[in-house]
Amino acid sequence: MGGLFGGYLAKAKKEVFLIDVKRDAIETMAAKGLRIDDKTGGSQVVPVHAQTDPAKVGPVDLVIVFVKCMHTEAAIRSAKPLLGPETVVMTLQNGWGNAARLGEIVGKERIVTGLTYQSSTLLGPGHIHHTVEGLTIIGELNGDITRRLERIKELLNSAGFEVTLSGNITKDIWEKLLMTVCELPPAALLRFEVGKLIEHEGTFQLMRGLLHEAVIVAKAQGIDLDEKKHWQIIVDTEKKYAGSKASMVQDIENRRRTEIDVISGAIVEAGKRVNIPTPYNQVMVWLVKSLEETFDS
Repeated sequence: MGGLFGGYLAKAKKEVFLIDVKRDAIETMAAKGLRIDDKTGGSQVVPVHAQTDPAKVGPVDLVIVFVKCMHTEAAIRSAKPLLGPETVVMTLQNGWGNAARLGEIVGKERIVTGLTYQSSTLLGPGHIHHTVEGLTIIGELNGDITRRLERIKELLNSAGFEVTLSGNITKDIWEKLLMTVCELPPAALLRFEVGKLIEHEGTFQLMRGLLHEAVIVAKAQGIDLDEKKHWQIIVDTEKKYAGSKASMVQDIENRRRTEIDVISGAIVEAGKRVNIPTPYNQVMVWLVKSLEETFDS
């Protein structure tokens, strides 16, 4: 996802630096550019600035964080050379809780948060596949529509991304969280492609249980979500993107740690705070983590 956003911003002639700890990816992009395949079968190579050391870049206007949740704190600590007095830090990461972690380290006043329905798959070092085009929503933690939000929207629009500004970004993030909670962990555990979960009675009912827990936990926190509406969105999404592979399925297939802690784990932790049991989501956390433990063996 970092390659997707960074690549299209670079193509739009913006000054962009892609930073990663993976030396093979950085060396490939620095030497050959970033290859982006699209869903129509087309491909393009975009020249990019790529770097492993943020200190060699220096202060920037905007830092976009796209690392997996378990790397959020380490990534932003290493990125401190990128921060000038007015630098904004924006997270479009999956799940819930990344903005708070970033704010604890760099200051809440720097943070812009959001979500994106864009989707991209890593095919190899310096090579990605842009699989889904979708809306990106960004907002301030306090709900204000600020000039810096407008500027970020203009920036992303110039690179071809559709962006909406939100006065209630917490609700927007939880709306996407409902979808990921229901679809990703069951699909990852069963290695199901998108669309398969609604074909079987057991997984169909499991998704309904996961959704119900997430909705009642959200409502207990003052986030009013329509369970019936979001169930229909989930079913429609399963049908629309049938045959594709969700990100957590790809993580499991490649024996990588998942983002279960900020997905099902976020529902479990929120449930504990508001004294609401979340057994369906707790089981997803236990099972996915148990599967991850086998990757080290």
